[in-house]
Amino acid sequence: MGKNGKKLVIVESPAKAKTINKILGSDYKVAASVGHVIDLPKTKFGVDIEKGYLPQYVIIPGKNKILKELKKEAQDAREVLLATDPDREGEAIAYHIARTLKEVNANIRRIEFNEITKEAVLNAIQHPRDIDMNRVNAQQARRVMDRIVGYQVSPLLWKTIFRGLSAGRVQSVALRLICEREEEIQKFQPVEYWTVEAILKTAAAERFKARLVEISGKKLDPQKFRIANKEEAEHHRTILENATYRVERVEKKKVKKKPPAPFTTSTFQQEAARRFRMSTARVMRIAQELYEGINLGEKGNVGLITYMRTDSTRISQVAISKVRELISGMYGADYLPMKPNVYSKKKSAQDAHEAIRPTYLEQAYEPRALKKYLTPDQYKIYDLIWRRFLACQMKPAEAEKTVVLVRAGDDYLFKAEGEVITFRGFLIAYDLGTSNGENGEENPNELVDIPSRLSQGEVLELIELLVEQKFTQPPPRYTESTLVKTLDKLGIGRPSTYAQIISTLFNRKYVEKVERALMPTDLGMTVNKLLVRHFPDVFNVKFTARMEESLDNIENNKADYLQTLDGFYLPFKKSLEKVQDKTGEIRLELQEKTDEVCELCGRPMVIRWGRNGRFLACSGFPECKNTRPLEEEQPKQTDEICEVCGAPMVLKKGRFGEFLACSNYPKCKNTRPVSTGVSCPEENCDGVIVQRQSKRGKIFYSCSNYPKCKFALWDKPVDVPCPECGYPLVVEKVSRAKGFYLQCPKCKYKKLEEELN
Repeated sequence: MGKNGKKLVIVESPAKAKTINKILGSDYKVAASVGHVIDLPKTKFGVDIEKGYLPQYVIIPGKNKILKELKKEAQDAREVLLATDPDREGEAIAYHIARTLKEVNANIRRIEFNEITKEAVLNAIQHPRDIDMNRVNAQQARRVMDRIVGYQVSPLLWKTIFRGLSAGRVQSVALRLICEREEEIQKFQPVEYWTVEAILKTAAAERFKARLVEISGKKLDPQKFRIANKEEAEHHRTILENATYRVERVEKKKVKKKPPAPFTTSTFQQEAARRFRMSTARVMRIAQELYEGINLGEKGNVGLITYMRTDSTRISQVAISKVRELISGMYGADYLPMKPNVYSKKKSAQDAHEAIRPTYLEQAYEPRALKKYLTPDQYKIYDLIWRRFLACQMKPAEAEKTVVLVRAGDDYLFKAEGEVITFRGFLIAYDLGTSNGENGEENPNELVDIPSRLSQGEVLELIELLVEQKFTQPPPRYTESTLVKTLDKLGIGRPSTYAQIISTLFNRKYVEKVERALMPTDLGMTVNKLLVRHFPDVFNVKFTARMEESLDNIENNKADYLQTLDGFYLPFKKSLEKVQDKTGEIRLELQEKTDEVCELCGRPMVIRWGRNGRFLACSGFPECKNTRPLEEEQPKQTDEICEVCGAPMVLKKGRFGEFLACSNYPKCKNTRPVSTGVSCPEENCDGVIVQRQSKRGKIFYSCSNYPKCKFALWDKPVDVPCPECGYPLVVEKVSRAKGFYLQCPKCKYKKLEEELN
C-alpha cells in the first residue's frame, strides 16, 4: 500500500468522477463503481427469512471487472475515500465497496457532500467518517421487503392472470390510488345547476362582469342550494332583466403573496411535470445530469445544482448570503427582505441535506449565460431551479384586492372580484407572466375585472345576462404531478422513488396517459382488484406509510431491523398463505361470462387474460382449447394533436398493429406511428423513438427521423437510464424464468421487477 501516495476517491458515475477529478487534481485518483456492485441474486430469492431476513449478496454480473480495477487502484492508494451519493442508497453502495476492498486496503473512510463544488468536496475530504450502518440497514430492510413482495406475489399474478406480471410493495399502493380514483369517477352522479352572470356598465361607461352568489339571503352552492333546472333559471332571468342594479358595497384590502419554499424532490417533480409536461423520470434524469456536471467549455465539467434527492427546505448560511447578494445586484435592494426567509420543516422529513438549489450563485452562472452549453431540457430545468431559489429569498408580492357586491332588486346579490399587483416582489424572478393589472389601450366595450371608479349606492346599467347550464364534475384523474403530491402527503414511498414508481406503472401497462391524466388500464384494474381483495392488510396506504416511517426509524436508530421486518412479513405471510391454495378459484373469478358460444363444442365462451390482452376462450378448457380475439374496441383518446388539422389523435389497431389516427377521419386521413415518448439516444439527434412494424409483421422501434437516423431496437424502450453504464434508456424483456425485467441494450445490465419500486 501507499506506493504512489495518491488517495483514491470512489463515486458511482463516470460523469461525477470527471467533475470531481477536475476539482481535486493530480494528488487524487477518482474512479467510478458505475452504481451498485453487490446486490441480491437475480436467479433466486436470496433472503434467508429464518436467519433474521439475512440477505445473500452476490457480485452483480458484469461487475467483476470493475471490482478488479477498484482493488488494483485501492492496493496502491494511501487512503480510500468513498464519495457515493449522500443518501441510503449511496451509503449501501459505499458499504459493499468497503467490504470488498478491505482485503487489499483497510484504510477506508466515507465522505459526503451535497453539491459538487470545490469548497464542498474539499470540506468533505477534511471531515471523513465511518460508514453509517443505520443507513445501510434501512436500505437493506427496504430491499428485503421489496424482494419478498416481488418473489412471492408476482408468481400469484402469473398463475391467475398471465405470466410476466408483477406486484411491488409501493408500486401496487400507487396503482390502488389511481384505480380507486377511477372507481369514484365511474360512480359519480352529476348534478345539474345553472349559473347567472351579469355584464354591467358604470356611469363612467366601464363594463364588468359579476356572478350571482345569493338569492333571498341563501348562498348558491351546487350541492346545497342551487338553480336546479331551466325553468327555474328562466324564472330568475325574467325577474333580473327588470331589476335595478345598485352597488351595495366596495371592499378594498391589501394582500401579500408569500414566495414559495425552495424545492424538495417532491415539489420539484410536481412543478417540472406541471410546467413542462415532462415525465417525472425525465425530470429526475435531467436533474442528475445537472448535479453530476455539465461541460462549460473552458471551465470544464461543472456541477450546476445541489443533490436533487432531498425532503428538506433547509438552506446553508453560505448559500443564503450569496443569494441575497445576487438578488440585490440583479433586482435591487427593494426586493430583499430585512431577514432571510425561513421555511418550516415537514414532520416526516429526514432533513439529511439542503433543499435543491444552484451550486454557484453568481451572475456568470445565470441560466441565460449558460444556455449555449445546455440542451433545451437541461436549460428548462436549470432555469426553473434557479428562479425558484432566488424567489424563495425575496420579498412577498403585494396586491390590492377589490370585492364589489351588487344588489339586484331586493333578493339577488352579485359579486365581482379583482386584483391588481402593486409590487411584484418574488414574481419578478419566478413568474414573469404575472399580470400587473394593466390592460393596454382602452376599449369602451372591453370587460375589466373591477371598474376604476365605483361608489357605494351607484346605479348600474344591465347590458346582458349570461345564464348557463352546468353539471358538477367528478374528482379529476391524477396527473404525474398530483400523484407525486398525494404520495408525498400520505407518506407512501420516498421522493427519490416516485419517478421510478410511476415509470413502472407505465412499463407494466397498468396505467396509461390520457390527456396528461393517469388512467388505469383494464389490466391495471384487474391486478389491483386481485391484490386489494386478497392482501387488504398489506397493499394499503396506512400500512405502507407505517413501513416507510419504520425505515426512517431504522436510519435514526429508533427501530430494530428484525422487528421492523417482522412487522411487515408476518401480516404479509398470513395473507399469502390464505391465497396460495385459491389460485384456481381466483382465476375463475377473473373470467367474464359472455353470450358467445364456442363454435367447436357449443359451450359458453368467456373472456380471459393473456399477454396480448383480453381474448375469448372456451369455458370447456382444457378439454376444448378454442380461442378467438375480441371484437376491436373503440379507438382510445390520446393527448396527441394532429399536425395537419389540429384535431386530437386516437389510438387504433390495424393489421400492422397499433397506430395513431386523426379523430377527424374521414375528413382528415393523417396517421403516424405510436411514439414511445423516449428520446433517441444517438448524438445530435432530436428524434423520438416510435413503434413500427416490419414487412413480416414483427413490431420494432426506431427513430422518428428515419432514414436520416437509423437507430432501431427490437425491444420496447423505457425512459430510464441504465444504472450501470448511464446509457439513456433500457428495454423491456420477459422470460419464463425471470418474468418481466429491464435490460440495457449497451452493457446488458438486467434489472428485475422487484427492484423497480
